[in-house]
Amino acid sequence: MISNKRDVKEKEQATQIASPCVRQCCLDKNDICLGCFRTLSEIVSWSALDAAQKQDVIDKCSQRRGA
Repeated sequence: MISNKRDVKEKEQATQIASPCVRQCCLDKNDICLGCFRTLSEIVSWSALDAAQKQDVIDKCSQRRGA
């Protein structure tokens, strides 16, 4: 029962993290979106990621944006 409550809480936290999508989808030659700076793989898997994974993607997007 405890793990079910934890799973529900983690899922709720993950849904609270907004997608970095800015609706300007255009992939470069490395399959990185020029709008949000996610890789194609990150875009496709976004809805299945937990909160920590989503935050990791957002951090990587910030790094790519600054590069």
